Amino acid sequence: MRLMQDDTIISEFTLQAESFNTSTAAQDGRTLDELMRLASPGAEERWLEVACGSGIVSRRIAPAVREVHGVDMTPAMIEVARREAAAAGLSNATFAVGDATALELPTAGVDGAITRFSMHHIPAPIRLLGELARVVRPGGRVILADHVADPEADAAAWSQEIERLRDPSHWACLPVARLRQLGARAGLQLDDEQLIPLVLDFDDWVQRGSGGPGARAVIERQLDHRPDSVECFQITERDGRRFLELQLWLSRWQR
Repeated sequence: MRLMQDDTIISEFTLQAESFNTSTAAQDGRTLDELMRLASPGAEERWLEVACGSGIVSRRIAPAVREVHGVDMTPAMIEVARREAAAAGLSNATFAVGDATALELPTAGVDGAITRFSMHHIPAPIRLLGELARVVRPGGRVILADHVADPEADAAAWSQEIERLRDPSHWACLPVARLRQLGARAGLQLDDEQLIPLVLDFDDWVQRGSGGPGARAVIERQLDHRPDSVECFQITERDGRRFLELQLWLSRWQR
């Protein structure tokens, strides 16, 4: 079933395909290191990256596994992923256009699956988690990574309004407790988790979203009304530059 949100995602990430591939958020070394630690991929394993974007995580995993396959609904992202994998000489990394919530893949066909920065774009993300649980073999691993919202309602509403002004494809970040509930509902067992800061150049972050330049004045006004309870969406300044500090949740689940 195709949703209007799907078209919004495709439009947004067609625009961002090149800039996302080189962005600080996507290329953050600490995040990639932690994802590899959690995944612990084996040399004979088959892995899947869902909502793979430009394939950065797949390219990191590829040298450690037999094969990795990436799926994303935005054709422009898949084009970048294929180009970058070919440039890196990664013949075991393949990519295809597809829906993360309705994967055209066999049940229990991969040893592990990973998704990063996807859940906050998806209405009812249990659909995504259910598909990951389906395609991973029993005993395999599911790795989830996304930035999170504050558990306090006013703080979460404030940050999500800014996120949607900047990027119309943003649906909603969730608090950690809700993400844990969704994983359990999908039949997964939480094995490891952590929160780490993700620090981004604020101006670059705003400019990369299609809504950011036009909504800049509204975003700035919104920043002036920050609730005291906000912890997961912090704006800091140093050396004349502003930075956005998000809280990134990384988790490993057993199938």
